Amino acid sequence: MFRPKPDQALPGQESVWTFPRPAIAEPTTALLRIEFDGRVLAETRNGVRTLETSHPPSYYFPPEDIDMAMLVAADGPRSICEWKGQARYVDVVGPSRRAVRAGWAYSTPTESFAVLRDHVAFYAAMMDACFVDGERVTPQPGGFYGGWITARFAGPFKGGPGSQFW
Repeated sequence: MFRPKPDQALPGQESVWTFPRPAIAEPTTALLRIEFDGRVLAETRNGVRTLETSHPPSYYFPPEDIDMAMLVAADGPRSICEWKGQARYVDVVGPSRRAVRAGWAYSTPTESFAVLRDHVAFYAAMMDACFVDGERVTPQPGGFYGGWITARFAGPFKGGPGSQFW
């Protein structure tokens, strides 16, 4: 199996190649913020980030820090993560538009990921803007994964062309 050469982590950076496999979830006090359709969808310092080798973190928001009036259950199938369990999807609805299947949550996560119960993660590419401690994030490449890239992380990041089997 091909494994790319990790980028050199600069001072203050974490290399995604030191993240564990299988994945883990851990609380974060970073200020997380999402804007959609001219509104603040979510903002918290009580998020949870998931870490997995070669992936930038995905951030999960507690329901009390989300404008839940902007979320509706999404049509379509659920998905299964080998570590977290079965995910359900949500659409994000603003005053003038809708982002279909833009977020996901685990109602009954596996025991190792119980901290994620009913927290919601969002695809940064489908939002107007997402921020970690005031820095605007770049979505993880490829459209399948939901990681948020900031200057704090060294890659390369799974998701782009040629990274399917990393």
